[in-house]
Amino acid sequence: MKSICATKGVSAAGIKEGKFGLALIRASGTAAGVFTSNKMRAAPVEVMMDRMRRGRLDAVVVNSGCANAYTGKRGIRDAEEMCAIAAAPLGLEPESVGVASTGVIGRYLNLPLIRDQCERIAPLLARNDDAEDAAARAIMTTDTFPKHALVETGSFSVGGITKGSGMIAPNMGTMLAFIYTDAEVEAPVLHDILRQATRRSFNRVVVDGDTSTNDVALCTATGAAGKVNREELADAIEAVCRNLAVQIARDGEGATKLLEVTVRGAADEDEAAAVARTIVASPLVKTAIYGEDPNWGRVVAAAGRSGAEFDPYAVSLRVGGVPLVVRGEIVADLGAAKVAMHGDTVSFDLDLAAGDGKATAWGCDLTERYVEINGKYTT
Repeated sequence: MKSICATKGVSAAGIKEGKFGLALIRASGTAAGVFTSNKMRAAPVEVMMDRMRRGRLDAVVVNSGCANAYTGKRGIRDAEEMCAIAAAPLGLEPESVGVASTGVIGRYLNLPLIRDQCERIAPLLARNDDAEDAAARAIMTTDTFPKHALVETGSFSVGGITKGSGMIAPNMGTMLAFIYTDAEVEAPVLHDILRQATRRSFNRVVVDGDTSTNDVALCTATGAAGKVNREELADAIEAVCRNLAVQIARDGEGATKLLEVTVRGAADEDEAAAVARTIVASPLVKTAIYGEDPNWGRVVAAAGRSGAEFDPYAVSLRVGGVPLVVRGEIVADLGAAKVAMHGDTVSFDLDLAAGDGKATAWGCDLTERYVEINGKYTT
């Protein structure tokens, strides 16, 4: 699977040993990041929020199996040491290496294991499909598949990998996402582009309503392809982020169906996004999707508590193209609606008739398997 290594100046490697994985990504250039809004920020997030003021990275090291979250001053020292461990075999300054972690909260990093894994994979850094897939697999926790995305415009490329399956209601970006472009762009501009892209993609994914302590999305621009049109670059980065976000939603813990909700006719885009996110986050909606139960009243009820302003009796709602409500009038054919809920994707379209705002959010169904996974996560 081509993604990050299809961009000029990027190489990657990874290893996964049981629950514990390590990924190295080498790419020098301007960089930007967005981070979790959870007050219980993990140590690597704290380190990166400070480090990203430089606006540049030369590499990123990522471990799975231990979140290094709620670990105090020792966690900060361990995150910084992890950067130094990765920097040594690459001949880099530790301050130029980014760090991210995912896994169990409240446990300390196994630095000897990380050092051993790093020393083994650093010589394997290569620009090929196997290398980037190994990196994507290394950062997985409960994910069932590695997540890649790539946009090639002919003049520049944008590639990304991500991990995420549970503890997902990111109020900034995603669980962990690493995006690379070979376009030349200044760090402040890249930061603005990344924030807009995450707002329209990762910020609109809800699996279970929990915002992780470790959420981070990093974007590095190597500049190897030269200067490009800003809007074209913004569109490409947003497309990659959206692709990755949908993959996260589809791979929600225990999920069998992707839920896609498009809201149009809102006062503005923010209100449309608020309604869409409220619907995909609703446990009642999510369980109805799992049971293929055309209980569409749960959708309009969720919209009504979203905080958006609209006339409840002016809305129109469809599922898979099947009309349920038209301008406040119930027209639902429940048999046809149930058929529309078959398959691995269920799509609702809600028109609020209150303006021109439009947004889409993504989630998944809620199944017994989600409880099984999270009821035994640490044991």
